[in-house]
Amino acid sequence: MIGNDEDFAVALLAEEGVAVVHGAAFGLSPFFRISYATGMEALEEACRRIQRFCASLS
Repeated sequence: MIGNDEDFAVALLAEEGVAVVHGAAFGLSPFFRISYATGMEALEEACRRIQRFCASLS
């Protein structure tokens, strides 16, 4: 069960292999942060995985 942004970040990593930082780490709960210091192809794939993960929650 996902109860907060940290749960979301942990589940996203476990399910889809995408690492994000939970917003609470920056005082910005319930959001999350991503790093975009990588290639466009990797970012696009990460976005697809995040979308798939979010769709699986409903």
